[in-house]
Amino acid sequence: MTPIHGTCAPRFTPVKTAFENNFLMQDDIGASVAITHEGDFVVDLWGGHTSRDKTEEWAEDTIINVWSSTKTMAAMSLLLLADRGAVDLHAPVSHYWPEFAANGKDKVEVRHFLSHSAGLSGMDEPVSGDALYDWAWMTGALAAQAPWWEPGTASGYHALTQGHLIGEVVRRVTGQSIGDFFRQEIAEPVEADFHIGTPEACFPRICDLTPPPDPIQVDADGSIASRTFVNPAVDVSATFTEAWRKAEIPAANGHGNARSIVRAQTAMANGGEAFGKRLMSEEGTARIFEQQANGVDLVLGIPMTFGMGYGISNPDMPMGPNKRICFWGGYGGSIVLIDQDAQLCISYVMNRMEPGLVGDTRGMSLVMAAYMSLMS
Repeated sequence: MTPIHGTCAPRFTPVKTAFENNFLMQDDIGASVAITHEGDFVVDLWGGHTSRDKTEEWAEDTIINVWSSTKTMAAMSLLLLADRGAVDLHAPVSHYWPEFAANGKDKVEVRHFLSHSAGLSGMDEPVSGDALYDWAWMTGALAAQAPWWEPGTASGYHALTQGHLIGEVVRRVTGQSIGDFFRQEIAEPVEADFHIGTPEACFPRICDLTPPPDPIQVDADGSIASRTFVNPAVDVSATFTEAWRKAEIPAANGHGNARSIVRAQTAMANGGEAFGKRLMSEEGTARIFEQQANGVDLVLGIPMTFGMGYGISNPDMPMGPNKRICFWGGYGGSIVLIDQDAQLCISYVMNRMEPGLVGDTRGMSLVMAAYMSLMS
């Protein structure tokens, strides 16, 4: 039997069973799952091992690169600034970042960054060497680039670029990098062990990812989707390096576990308050559900509804029984789900990657078990 540790409220026993089944039937190696309901932890479980050779157990404080689940932290940071009145989500980006107006982008609004509709899902300038880790280079190249489609007319998943776009607005407004802002304003107040730009002191606790059997398939057809994944390219082996871990790539290189994601995101499910700290107003959290894009995503190729920074549950991709459910997932299988109606926050984080970009059946089995628990 795979060792499972942590706590689970009796009502949420179906979640523990589903978590165990991920090891028994879904070949999970090491993973964690956490849930808060009405602001309190009801599930905090971890288990398995840090690698397939099973020489070391996944520990309570093991952290790992969670890929695009990081995007929820970047979005939350910008929504926090909007709630404080420091950023107008409907203002032109150039109001905060004047250089961004180049090449016909003067009418791109901040909200377009949050909804993957800015037309900058990939980059024209080749991202080679360590350019991805160079904040000034990345934001400079994005500011100079022309959009690939008319901004605001459709979503096209900004797989690696969204974090730099959001992060540069945060930097221009606050004078802080998004990693520092997130740490000081969100992570530290709620004691979330989540990092955008991970300190070297945390490296011994980092578990390496087990890459998926097949890399992301990219057709050489010149489509928006193929151009997005070709440049910047996604390379799992990069996550093993010091350069990746220390850099701030707010769309993809956050390091944490399910507990730390839930500690950070619970405020978004619980009216802006979490663990005795008020991070933003209830109205500020509700802005997630201001729909910005709806239709087949130009990059993912599936029907998506985007609000402010999160995907929104829709009839084509129902994530639960309630109306106000938002979510996002990371390459390989990690997932974050927020249900403002049920005041529910769920996360699953693992080391064995599947090929999917926005979660898979392992995380969804835990989500379904959580709703089954609520109905019992």
